[in-house]
Amino acid sequence: MVEVVTLAAVLLAASAFGLWRLRTDGRVRSSAGAAGVLTAADLGQALGERATLLQFSSAFCAPCRTTRSVLGRVAEAVPGVAHVEVDAEANLDLVRRLDITRTPTTLVLDATGREVRRATGVPRNDEVLGVLNQALA
Repeated sequence: MVEVVTLAAVLLAASAFGLWRLRTDGRVRSSAGAAGVLTAADLGQALGERATLLQFSSAFCAPCRTTRSVLGRVAEAVPGVAHVEVDAEANLDLVRRLDITRTPTTLVLDATGREVRRATGVPRNDEVLGVLNQALA
């Protein structure tokens, strides 16, 4: 009987975690911007004139490829927006400074390099466009 109760508890916990991840993954949320302002020197690439979509990826991250595609399309569609991809493993100091806990993580930076929004997981195309419209207004 103990085994059945233990199994039921594990299944309930796993289901709750899965539903939470499904609900929160890829959602763009407000951020405190506690890391200060990021510069081209921090990223190794130029920032966008109006905004930057900063993606943290890792070599064996399958969702990172989808995120790269989504952010690339958005950057091409919106003038003055750049997509910058950073290898999280090769930039551990920056990862720690920005409190990146998993890949893919996307930061939306304004024209000055200040973080205004953040998403973990694969962001939705329309949500990224909406956030950019708000940030650029």
